[in-house]
Amino acid sequence: MIDAQLQARLASMGGVVLEGAKACGKTESARQVAGSELLLDLDEAAQATAQVAPTLVLEGSTPRLIDEWQIVPKLWNRVRRTIDERGLPGQFILTGSAVPPDDETRHVGAGRITRIRLRPMSLFESGHSSGDISVRALLDGNPVRAADTGMTVAQIVDRICIGGWPAFQQLSVEDGLFAVSSYLDEIRRVDISRVDGVKRDPERVAKLLRALARNVATSAAITTLATDTGEDDADNEGPLARGTVYDHLDALERLMVVEDQPAWAPHLRSRSKLRTTPTRHFVDPALAVAALGGSPRKLLADLNLLGFLFESLVVRDLRIYAQASDAEVLHYRDNTGLEVDAIVEARDGRWSAFEVKLGGEDKIEDAATDLLTFAERVDTAKIGAPARLGVIVASGYGYVRDDGVAVIPIGTLAP
Repeated sequence: MIDAQLQARLASMGGVVLEGAKACGKTESARQVAGSELLLDLDEAAQATAQVAPTLVLEGSTPRLIDEWQIVPKLWNRVRRTIDERGLPGQFILTGSAVPPDDETRHVGAGRITRIRLRPMSLFESGHSSGDISVRALLDGNPVRAADTGMTVAQIVDRICIGGWPAFQQLSVEDGLFAVSSYLDEIRRVDISRVDGVKRDPERVAKLLRALARNVATSAAITTLATDTGEDDADNEGPLARGTVYDHLDALERLMVVEDQPAWAPHLRSRSKLRTTPTRHFVDPALAVAALGGSPRKLLADLNLLGFLFESLVVRDLRIYAQASDAEVLHYRDNTGLEVDAIVEARDGRWSAFEVKLGGEDKIEDAATDLLTFAERVDTAKIGAPARLGVIVASGYGYVRDDGVAVIPIGTLAP
């Protein structure tokens, strides 16, 4: 999914930052087009050279890949100046799995360096979606029609447990669960303290990770997360303080392990008041399963939790597909309790709205009713009519109901 975006950006910009959680494929994606590379996390000599003579490590065939550039943050300004001096596009690809604590790069580099977010693979990329229904086509209001792919809820549960990590795709579900758990263990024991040099207690981090997992795909407030950290208080230390929750969340966001879903703020025709709390998500729902010590058997026995994890899986994939159309994924919630799980809004103003349900005709019916109610509340004279309203489900056929609401199996979605 990212390859075409990377090629396009390199053709017009001096540098591209490819960022995302570790092990999601940044280095291998960059290597597809890089002319030379510098692996800062593996080359201690290069790290030392970059500190004292950064110009030397920038020499090489272009585009030059500088992997895990944030290890030597001062490289940013040197890269920026080198781009200015050369005056050519496609000079550097910088990959990073963490945001430096003093991140001036967010404000410096405009016109020279652009960013691309890489996430774990979608079902389309891992070969578990037919790709019959395009998000781009949904934003264009095109018809929805797809054959039944035969995907079952049990198969979706396996995908939720293994996640979209490229290196885990060929593993058994049991081995995949172990791999994801080991990944999350490394984050809480090592990475979360390394990201900004602040030592954090791995067990207290684990408490927050479990609280986030219990509240995945909800708009849980910080106070709720803090309270929930006391649910499994084996050490008798009580729940985490709110300040500690904020601190740990900030570090997890810097590691790009969690990625909240912002609220949508449309013009409304009604007097309903919008809620702005973001929806909580890990970058991949497999991390939530790992945090809870889950398994396919446990998830199938807890359909309420499975429903939230399925929503998080859908949001992960929609984010990947939407990015290819220069769009973002938001959510809607108002003071009457009306919610819409995913709003895909393109930069040019086109938008579509989706509810997410595991399945069942009664659930689809309720979701369609909510979407139509929601569409009535939005002031379409100011923001335009939705290109498509749809219910994203686990399996079955893709079609449009008589009321105009589409039914879309996740295993048919594509960019």
